[in-house]
Amino acid sequence: MEMAIGSSEYLRQFVEETSMYNSIVLANLLPATWWAPLPHFLQTWLRNYIAGTILYFLSGLLWSFYIYHLYRNVYLPKDAIPSNKGMLMQIYVAMKAMPWYTLLPTVCEHLIENGWTKCYSGISEVGWSLYLVYLAIYLIFVEFGIYWMHRELHDIKPLYKYLHATHHIYNKQNTLSPFAGLAFHPVDGILQALPHALALFIIPTHFRTHIALLFLEGVWTANIHDCIHGKLWPVMGAGYHTIHHTTYRHNYGHYTIWMDWMLGTLREPEEEKSGKVN
Repeated sequence: MEMAIGSSEYLRQFVEETSMYNSIVLANLLPATWWAPLPHFLQTWLRNYIAGTILYFLSGLLWSFYIYHLYRNVYLPKDAIPSNKGMLMQIYVAMKAMPWYTLLPTVCEHLIENGWTKCYSGISEVGWSLYLVYLAIYLIFVEFGIYWMHRELHDIKPLYKYLHATHHIYNKQNTLSPFAGLAFHPVDGILQALPHALALFIIPTHFRTHIALLFLEGVWTANIHDCIHGKLWPVMGAGYHTIHHTTYRHNYGHYTIWMDWMLGTLREPEEEKSGKVN
Protein backbone atom coordinates (compact mmCIF):
# COMPACT_ATOMS: atom_id res chain seq x y z
CA MET A 1 0.00 0.00 0.00
CA GLU A 2 1.40 3.39 -1.04
CA MET A 3 1.88 6.07 1.60
CA ALA A 4 -0.23 9.19 1.20
CA ILE A 5 1.80 12.33 0.61
CA GLY A 6 1.67 14.41 3.78
CA SER A 7 0.93 11.45 6.04
CA SER A 8 3.12 10.87 9.08
CA GLU A 9 4.51 7.72 7.45
CA TYR A 10 5.42 9.67 4.31
CA LEU A 11 7.01 12.55 6.24
CA ARG A 12 9.07 10.08 8.23
CA GLN A 13 11.04 9.46 5.01
CA PHE A 14 12.36 13.03 5.15
CA VAL A 15 13.35 12.63 8.80
CA GLU A 16 15.15 9.39 7.96
CA GLU A 17 16.95 11.05 5.04
CA THR A 18 18.09 14.08 7.05
CA SER A 19 19.14 11.75 9.89
CA MET A 20 21.24 9.82 7.37
CA TYR A 21 22.94 13.05 6.22
CA ASN A 22 23.52 14.03 9.84
CA SER A 23 25.11 10.68 10.56
CA ILE A 24 27.32 10.78 7.44
CA VAL A 25 28.81 14.15 8.41
CA LEU A 26 28.75 14.12 12.20
CA ALA A 27 29.64 10.48 12.88
CA ASN A 28 32.73 10.77 10.69
CA LEU A 29 33.97 14.05 12.16
CA LEU A 30 32.88 14.24 15.79
CA PRO A 31 32.70 11.88 18.78
CA ALA A 32 29.15 10.58 19.21
CA THR A 33 28.98 12.05 22.71
CA TRP A 34 29.25 15.54 21.18
CA TRP A 35 26.28 15.33 18.84
CA ALA A 36 24.12 12.23 19.47
CA PRO A 37 22.36 13.68 22.56
CA LEU A 38 21.38 16.85 20.66
CA PRO A 39 17.81 17.32 19.39
CA HIS A 40 17.34 16.48 15.70
CA PHE A 41 17.03 20.16 14.73
CA LEU A 42 20.40 21.02 16.33
CA GLN A 43 22.03 17.96 14.77
CA THR A 44 20.82 19.16 11.38
CA TRP A 45 22.11 22.68 11.98
CA LEU A 46 25.49 21.34 13.16
CA ARG A 47 25.71 19.14 10.06
CA ASN A 48 24.89 22.08 7.79
CA TYR A 49 27.38 24.31 9.58
CA ILE A 50 30.23 21.79 9.39
CA ALA A 51 29.46 20.75 5.80
CA GLY A 52 29.08 24.39 4.72
CA THR A 53 32.40 25.32 6.31
CA ILE A 54 34.20 22.37 4.71
CA LEU A 55 32.71 23.19 1.31
CA TYR A 56 33.68 26.87 1.64
CA PHE A 57 37.30 26.10 2.49
CA LEU A 58 37.63 23.20 0.06
CA SER A 59 36.28 25.09 -2.96
CA GLY A 60 38.10 28.29 -2.01
CA LEU A 61 41.47 26.68 -1.32
CA LEU A 62 41.49 24.36 -4.32
CA TRP A 63 40.40 27.06 -6.74
CA SER A 64 42.79 29.65 -5.28
CA PHE A 65 45.68 27.19 -5.51
CA TYR A 66 44.80 26.44 -9.13
CA ILE A 67 44.50 30.04 -10.38
CA TYR A 68 46.92 31.89 -8.08
CA HIS A 69 49.72 29.34 -7.72
CA LEU A 70 49.58 26.39 -10.12
CA TYR A 71 48.68 28.63 -13.07
CA ARG A 72 49.88 31.93 -11.65
CA ASN A 73 49.77 34.77 -14.23
CA VAL A 74 48.06 32.49 -16.77
CA TYR A 75 44.45 33.40 -16.05
CA LEU A 76 45.06 36.71 -14.30
CA PRO A 77 47.80 39.34 -14.48
CA LYS A 78 49.99 39.69 -11.42
CA ASP A 79 48.33 42.95 -10.33
CA ALA A 80 44.90 41.25 -10.30
CA ILE A 81 45.87 38.61 -7.74
CA PRO A 82 44.48 39.39 -4.25
CA SER A 83 46.75 39.57 -1.23
CA ASN A 84 46.78 36.85 1.40
CA LYS A 85 45.71 39.46 3.96
CA GLY A 86 42.70 40.37 1.81
CA MET A 87 41.65 36.73 1.45
CA LEU A 88 42.02 36.14 5.20
CA MET A 89 39.71 39.09 5.83
CA GLN A 90 37.14 37.58 3.46
CA ILE A 91 37.38 34.28 5.33
CA TYR A 92 36.87 36.13 8.63
CA VAL A 93 33.69 37.84 7.35
CA ALA A 94 32.34 34.59 5.87
CA MET A 95 33.00 32.55 9.01
CA LYS A 96 31.27 35.11 11.22
CA ALA A 97 28.19 34.72 9.04
CA MET A 98 28.34 30.94 8.52
CA PRO A 99 26.32 29.96 11.66
CA TRP A 100 23.50 32.22 10.44
CA TYR A 101 23.72 31.16 6.78
CA THR A 102 23.28 27.52 7.75
CA LEU A 103 20.27 28.27 9.91
CA LEU A 104 18.10 28.88 6.80
CA PRO A 105 18.49 25.39 5.25
CA THR A 106 18.09 23.90 8.73
CA VAL A 107 14.73 25.65 9.19
CA CYS A 108 13.74 24.58 5.66
CA GLU A 109 14.52 20.94 6.43
CA HIS A 110 12.46 21.19 9.63
CA LEU A 111 9.49 22.56 7.66
CA ILE A 112 9.89 19.83 5.03
CA GLU A 113 9.94 17.12 7.72
CA ASN A 114 6.71 18.53 9.16
CA GLY A 115 4.83 18.70 5.85
CA TRP A 116 4.72 22.46 5.40
CA THR A 117 6.27 22.46 1.92
CA LYS A 118 5.61 20.89 -1.48
CA CYS A 119 8.70 18.71 -1.31
CA TYR A 120 8.44 15.10 -2.41
CA SER A 121 10.77 12.27 -1.55
CA GLY A 122 11.25 10.20 -4.71
CA ILE A 123 11.36 11.04 -8.42
CA SER A 124 9.20 7.96 -9.08
CA GLU A 125 6.32 9.75 -7.32
CA VAL A 126 6.00 12.26 -10.18
CA GLY A 127 7.94 10.64 -13.05
CA TRP A 128 10.97 11.99 -14.88
CA SER A 129 9.04 14.31 -17.20
CA LEU A 130 7.31 16.18 -14.37
CA TYR A 131 10.50 16.11 -12.32
CA LEU A 132 12.33 17.99 -15.09
CA VAL A 133 9.42 20.43 -15.56
CA TYR A 134 9.31 21.18 -11.83
CA LEU A 135 13.10 21.54 -11.74
CA ALA A 136 13.03 24.04 -14.62
CA ILE A 137 10.29 26.06 -12.88
CA TYR A 138 12.28 25.96 -9.63
CA LEU A 139 15.43 27.28 -11.34
CA ILE A 140 13.49 30.03 -13.15
CA PHE A 141 11.85 31.05 -9.87
CA VAL A 142 15.22 31.14 -8.09
CA GLU A 143 16.82 33.13 -10.92
CA PHE A 144 13.97 35.66 -10.88
CA GLY A 145 13.95 35.89 -7.08
CA ILE A 146 17.70 36.30 -6.62
CA TYR A 147 17.89 38.91 -9.40
CA TRP A 148 15.27 41.11 -7.72
CA MET A 149 16.54 40.50 -4.20
CA HIS A 150 20.07 41.43 -5.30
CA ARG A 151 18.88 44.46 -7.23
CA GLU A 152 16.81 45.77 -4.31
CA LEU A 153 19.80 45.35 -2.01
CA HIS A 154 21.41 47.97 -4.25
CA ASP A 155 18.40 50.18 -4.99
CA ILE A 156 17.06 50.46 -1.42
CA LYS A 157 19.75 52.65 0.13
CA PRO A 158 19.45 51.50 3.79
CA LEU A 159 19.70 47.86 2.68
CA TYR A 160 22.82 48.66 0.72
CA LYS A 161 24.39 50.79 3.45
CA TYR A 162 23.77 48.42 6.36
CA LEU A 163 23.86 45.03 4.59
CA HIS A 164 25.17 44.71 1.05
CA ALA A 165 28.01 47.25 1.33
CA THR A 166 29.88 44.66 3.44
CA HIS A 167 30.28 42.57 0.30
CA HIS A 168 31.01 45.46 -2.05
CA ILE A 169 34.17 46.61 -0.33
CA TYR A 170 35.61 44.06 -2.77
CA ASN A 171 35.34 46.30 -5.83
CA LYS A 172 38.51 45.66 -7.82
CA GLN A 173 40.01 42.55 -9.38
CA ASN A 174 42.79 42.43 -6.82
CA THR A 175 40.27 42.48 -3.96
CA LEU A 176 38.07 39.68 -5.30
CA SER A 177 38.81 36.00 -4.74
CA PRO A 178 36.92 32.71 -4.39
CA PHE A 179 36.76 33.41 -0.65
CA ALA A 180 34.73 36.58 -1.28
CA GLY A 181 31.84 34.40 -2.43
CA LEU A 182 30.38 34.11 1.08
CA ALA A 183 31.82 37.29 2.58
CA PHE A 184 28.44 38.95 3.29
CA HIS A 185 26.59 40.43 6.20
CA PRO A 186 24.66 37.36 7.45
CA VAL A 187 21.24 38.94 6.83
CA ASP A 188 22.32 39.82 3.27
CA GLY A 189 23.40 36.23 2.61
CA ILE A 190 20.13 34.87 3.98
CA LEU A 191 18.03 37.30 1.92
CA GLN A 192 19.79 36.29 -1.30
CA ALA A 193 19.27 32.60 -0.49
CA LEU A 194 15.62 33.14 0.42
CA PRO A 195 14.23 32.34 -3.08
CA HIS A 196 15.54 28.77 -2.64
CA ALA A 197 13.45 28.51 0.53
CA LEU A 198 10.33 30.22 -0.83
CA ALA A 199 10.31 27.92 -3.86
CA LEU A 200 9.69 24.95 -1.57
CA PHE A 201 6.26 26.32 -0.65
CA ILE A 202 5.19 26.96 -4.24
CA ILE A 203 6.83 24.39 -6.52
CA PRO A 204 6.88 20.60 -6.05
CA THR A 205 10.56 19.99 -5.35
CA HIS A 206 12.54 16.79 -5.06
CA PHE A 207 14.18 16.98 -1.64
CA ARG A 208 17.52 15.47 -2.60
CA THR A 209 17.75 17.73 -5.65
CA HIS A 210 17.12 20.74 -3.41
CA ILE A 211 20.01 19.66 -1.17
CA ALA A 212 22.24 19.19 -4.24
CA LEU A 213 21.38 22.68 -5.52
CA LEU A 214 22.34 24.20 -2.18
CA PHE A 215 25.66 22.33 -2.43
CA LEU A 216 26.08 23.78 -5.92
CA GLU A 217 25.50 27.28 -4.50
CA GLY A 218 28.60 26.92 -2.33
CA VAL A 219 30.76 26.03 -5.34
CA TRP A 220 29.11 28.60 -7.59
CA THR A 221 29.68 31.55 -5.27
CA ALA A 222 33.40 30.75 -5.16
CA ASN A 223 33.59 30.46 -8.93
CA ILE A 224 31.90 33.75 -9.82
CA HIS A 225 34.31 35.75 -7.66
CA ASP A 226 37.54 34.57 -9.31
CA CYS A 227 37.45 37.31 -12.03
CA ILE A 228 38.04 34.80 -14.86
CA HIS A 229 35.70 35.21 -17.83
CA GLY A 230 34.61 31.70 -18.82
CA LYS A 231 32.79 32.80 -22.01
CA LEU A 232 30.05 30.19 -21.62
CA TRP A 233 26.84 31.85 -22.82
CA PRO A 234 24.30 32.36 -21.18
CA VAL A 235 26.05 31.61 -17.87
CA MET A 236 26.51 34.55 -15.50
CA GLY A 237 30.13 33.72 -14.86
CA ALA A 238 32.90 35.63 -13.12
CA GLY A 239 33.52 37.89 -16.12
CA TYR A 240 30.02 39.32 -15.71
CA HIS A 241 30.04 39.32 -11.92
CA THR A 242 33.35 41.18 -11.74
CA ILE A 243 31.67 43.99 -13.70
CA HIS A 244 28.91 44.01 -11.10
CA HIS A 245 31.50 44.61 -8.40
CA THR A 246 33.07 47.50 -10.29
CA THR A 247 29.99 49.31 -11.69
CA TYR A 248 27.44 48.43 -8.94
CA ARG A 249 24.51 48.71 -11.39
CA HIS A 250 24.92 45.84 -13.85
CA ASN A 251 24.73 42.05 -13.88
CA TYR A 252 22.56 41.30 -10.84
CA GLY A 253 21.70 37.82 -12.14
CA HIS A 254 22.67 34.56 -10.54
CA TYR A 255 23.16 31.58 -12.84
CA THR A 256 22.35 33.23 -16.17
CA ILE A 257 22.37 36.63 -17.90
CA TRP A 258 18.71 36.39 -18.99
CA MET A 259 17.14 38.55 -16.29
CA ASP A 260 19.71 41.30 -16.85
CA TRP A 261 19.21 41.03 -20.61
CA MET A 262 15.41 41.33 -20.30
CA LEU A 263 15.52 44.22 -17.83
CA GLY A 264 18.33 46.27 -19.37
CA THR A 265 20.98 45.80 -16.69
CA LEU A 266 23.32 43.54 -18.66
CA ARG A 267 26.86 44.68 -19.36
CA GLU A 268 29.08 42.39 -21.38
CA PRO A 269 32.77 41.84 -20.48
CA GLU A 270 33.62 42.75 -24.06
CA GLU A 271 31.92 46.14 -23.59
CA GLU A 272 33.90 46.69 -20.41
CA LYS A 273 37.17 46.05 -22.21
CA SER A 274 36.28 48.42 -25.05
CA GLY A 275 35.23 51.16 -22.61
CA LYS A 276 31.67 51.32 -23.93
CA VAL A 277 29.22 52.72 -21.34
CA ASN A 278 25.57 51.66 -21.01
